[in-house]
Amino acid sequence: MTKRYNRHIILSEIGQAGQDKISKAKVLVVGAGGLGCPVLQYLTAAGIGTLGIIDFDVVEGSNLQRQVLFGTSSLGHNKARAAKRRLEDLNDTITINAYPYKLNYHNALDLFNRYDIIVDGTDNFETRYLVNDGCILTNKPLVFGAIYKFEGQVSVFNYQNGPSYRCLFPNPPKKGSVPNCSEIGVLGVLPGIIGSMQANEVLKIILGIGNVLSGKLLCFNALTNQTSILKIKKSKEAINPVLKTKNEFHKKQLDLNGEVEINEVSMKDILNNENIQFIDVRESDELPKIENFDVVEIPLSELKHQINKIDFEKQKAIFCQSGLRSKKAVFILNKLNIPNCYSLKEGASEIKYILSKLDLTGLNT
Repeated sequence: MTKRYNRHIILSEIGQAGQDKISKAKVLVVGAGGLGCPVLQYLTAAGIGTLGIIDFDVVEGSNLQRQVLFGTSSLGHNKARAAKRRLEDLNDTITINAYPYKLNYHNALDLFNRYDIIVDGTDNFETRYLVNDGCILTNKPLVFGAIYKFEGQVSVFNYQNGPSYRCLFPNPPKKGSVPNCSEIGVLGVLPGIIGSMQANEVLKIILGIGNVLSGKLLCFNALTNQTSILKIKKSKEAINPVLKTKNEFHKKQLDLNGEVEINEVSMKDILNNENIQFIDVRESDELPKIENFDVVEIPLSELKHQINKIDFEKQKAIFCQSGLRSKKAVFILNKLNIPNCYSLKEGASEIKYILSKLDLTGLNT
């Protein structure tokens, strides 16, 4: 290990003691996209002891212009898992945890509590506010990064009682009012620059060296190479929406007799999707039977004991007789951190009717 990290250890500001701190650190990166890829690469190379990656998305061809962890062999694969495979080749001496599902109110607080530092590599405001509020509620520092066309921003929030993301932007913009990079474009090297800066902040926090970007927003322009730093003041009012969000966290963690959002889909929305696994959670003697169609039968009462029948790489369309048990199944699978589970709105009779009318019994699922 001394040889691998020699260039760190011979720095008087780091030394063996500093490298030991790095090897004991636990860092969670939310999003393995443009920003997450360089963050993950440099933290892996630096020897972060435990590295977590959460991302429910799959690698697409348009990602390869900037998401440098992936290649053509990664297309169609979950990003968290694909990143883990690549990073384990980069450094097989550290622990890398892949969470191939969406960060939400069900899992955020539990997940954040397992790590020392949270890195935001997301590309939408809904998740950014979720990450910020979760960090405040679990008292974790948040290393923030954002990109837009040719410009990027970096900051550290909630560090040693410093300002949070809501101190800078108290409330999210209206949905759809700010385009993301898939709509407006981004210079391919920009996330590499900003992501590297984020990794730098993570290492400074762990090592306790340098000036951490707490209470400061670093702005970078790739066209002019100009950087500027804006000061961020802590706002007492910023905690109010976080306390409101805390209630949302607790509500979403209730059992099914509480207020829980369950993702639903209709047959007509998914019939052309070949990456679907249909799961019937009715009892084996219930009618009508879905025949000549690829369906995995797992009674709801046996769901936790037959997880091995579930394909983690596919989206899961779960159905029952009326829709109640399928919602319960989705809730259970969400709690088990199994990604991309949806309750079919139609019951078994309606599903069989749709299949017979559309003559889709040969659909390859």
